[in-house]
Amino acid sequence: MNAPLTAVAISCTLKPSPTESSSDLLASQLLDALADHGVTGGVIRAVDHLLSPGVEKDMGGDDAWPSVRRRILDADILVFVTPTWMGQHSSVAQRVLERLDAELSETDARGRLTLLDKVAVVGILGNEDGAHHIAAILFQALNDVGYTIPSQSSVYWNGEAMQTVDYKDLEQTPEKVASATATAARNAAHLARVLREREYPAK
Repeated sequence: MNAPLTAVAISCTLKPSPTESSSDLLASQLLDALADHGVTGGVIRAVDHLLSPGVEKDMGGDDAWPSVRRRILDADILVFVTPTWMGQHSSVAQRVLERLDAELSETDARGRLTLLDKVAVVGILGNEDGAHHIAAILFQALNDVGYTIPSQSSVYWNGEAMQTVDYKDLEQTPEKVASATATAARNAAHLARVLREREYPAK
């Protein structure tokens, strides 16, 4: 019997723990939806870890990326969630993308990218426009390093512009967000199982 699928969610909020985070909430909701399809996983709040600037898999010193990287490599599905600031993904999200750049030069025993056969979905939150723009950037970057993108696998919520209500403060999850979350999880789990059974070919 095949081992169950696993996921890791990277929350790219700017807020360190224990402050409540909308990004953490959406990341957890995506993981809960994946659990309905037999996928287990947990959330990493990136800002709580010292991720040194650079594009190597280990920048030395107190760099915490190697331990975060190990969890990413071990997971079948990456859930990448970022808030929107000034119409862009967060600086924390950019740092994570820069560290993932190292995987472009990392290969397995068959010469394939280390993140090949893995799936990525994204979540985007904010009180301003930019969700589609950010999704395009994230999907391109994640695809570049080897991830496969499932159909309809971006989930976003945009609050009213110039207002202070956060996603985490809503009384209930909007139906459209809940539906998008369920769809993204269903498609991600399906694709991850397909790729586990039929891996991409070696060079």
